Amino acid sequence: MERRKILVAEDDRLVLATLVEGIERAGFEVEAVDNGREAVARAEGAHFDLAILDVRMPEMSGLEVAHRLREHCPVIILSAYSDAEVVEAAIREGAVGYLVKPVDVTQLIPAVETALARSADLRRLAAVEHHLNHALSQGREISVAVGLVMERHAVSQKEAFEAMRCRARSCRMKLAEVAQQMVAAAETVNAFGCKETAKP
Repeated sequence: MERRKILVAEDDRLVLATLVEGIERAGFEVEAVDNGREAVARAEGAHFDLAILDVRMPEMSGLEVAHRLREHCPVIILSAYSDAEVVEAAIREGAVGYLVKPVDVTQLIPAVETALARSADLRRLAAVEHHLNHALSQGREISVAVGLVMERHAVSQKEAFEAMRCRARSCRMKLAEVAQQMVAAAETVNAFGCKETAKP
């Protein structure tokens, strides 16, 4: 099984070395940097399963880095303070964890595992939401297409729906594809609804 890869960004060399050693001992692959700009460069150039970022770093803060990495990987924020404003800012930037230094490795590893699990859950929820939105969009188009058939041919909703199903079967298409074509065609026709005023 491929080892999960973690990016650690911390400007205190001693803290960085301690974190890296503990995370590697837990079986993860680790890449370490000592400033925010380098963290962004590494994360944008490679895949990481998680980034652990110190709040205060040279060149770019941990919160700025978290903002830049939102589309790349989940983030745990490290801070010497449990300031409510910093915690809220971390949450706004999508952090899946927040740890107050000094961090004991026995605390860090469970936090890492929890963050990875939460991130996986969030990805699954996002995928479900995408599929639901797609299904709702297709459902709306089918409803609009059924309405067009009802109006054009003066038939019931059931008759219009069955006519569309027959059309889909005969063309070897999905019902949603037939509906999309019908709605697109109706929109094209409607675009010519207003005649250009004749010039004298």
